[in-house]
Amino acid sequence: MKINMNDFVLHPPFNITRASHVVLNVRDLDASKHFYTELVGLAVSDEDASAVYLRGMEENCHHSLVLRKSGEATCSRIGLRVQTADDIYAMQAYFEAQGIASSLVDVPFQGPTLHVSDSVGMPLEFCASMEFRPRLMKEYHLYRGAAAQRLDHYQIQSNDVRRSFEFYQPLGFRLSEYTFSKREDGGDNLWGVWLQRKGNPHDIVFTNGFGPRLHHFAYTLPDTNDMIRACDVAGALGYGPRLERGPGRHGISGALFVYFRDPDGHRIELFNTHYQNIDLEPAQAWDLSNPKRADQWGMPAQNKWFAEATQFSGVEPVEPTLKVDPPTLERLLQIEAG
Repeated sequence: MKINMNDFVLHPPFNITRASHVVLNVRDLDASKHFYTELVGLAVSDEDASAVYLRGMEENCHHSLVLRKSGEATCSRIGLRVQTADDIYAMQAYFEAQGIASSLVDVPFQGPTLHVSDSVGMPLEFCASMEFRPRLMKEYHLYRGAAAQRLDHYQIQSNDVRRSFEFYQPLGFRLSEYTFSKREDGGDNLWGVWLQRKGNPHDIVFTNGFGPRLHHFAYTLPDTNDMIRACDVAGALGYGPRLERGPGRHGISGALFVYFRDPDGHRIELFNTHYQNIDLEPAQAWDLSNPKRADQWGMPAQNKWFAEATQFSGVEPVEPTLKVDPPTLERLLQIEAG
């Protein structure tokens, strides 16, 4: 498959602006709140007995993470912002013309909101506005843990990456990077796509896997020192065993990263240092056999990195169309031991 700029819709009938918020179901609301405020460093905008609404230190939107008390550890929806309420109604008309069911809903602290599911069944929530809260990025005396600044992107395990790409490309998402492998017939298999609306490498990523499932969501940090501080704070608070991967540097996006699992196993990435992707430039292709696509240095990820992810509420994941034996840490240790 050859991907070039002519494949992109640069002027869709509505304007999706960025990744907005994620809604997680958690079993112990107090334990999850402690993790996200004391380790990740998010600020509480509102809370009650059933939910906690959090935001990053530079965000003036009401929330980028919603924790809802539940008997299951799942993800309700991922959220995307659009520019205006008119975009919500244009999007509703678009999905209706495509034969895709959608519904306008009332959501606390949000303006007009549209619910819809994508081509692999992932539940989405588009909103045009939220209540405002003050930015706290210069209130340094309030910084805790990693002092996460803002929500940046999601990574989704999709059972059919090509099908996911074909759903989001007409919505105006641009491809920044992708992974592929050659087939025996000379064609290409598509293993992962990095899609963006806000001018950096990704707002949403789809990688091949048992899905749809939420692999992780990611917050930016002020600088690299905050990443190390997050690891130190994790150790001090007893979250050390929840550090799953890193610190390291990705090949794709070039970000410095560290990954944690929260008390329910939801995965969060804390990162900084990726690049702008604003001009109409060709997407960067990575052959699946290139080990530097995942890590520029350091050890490969554990098997659970590839096998474990958060299910979406009421959505049964299915096996992927493509199969691969990933280059895990366990495989590397077996090879070296042999």
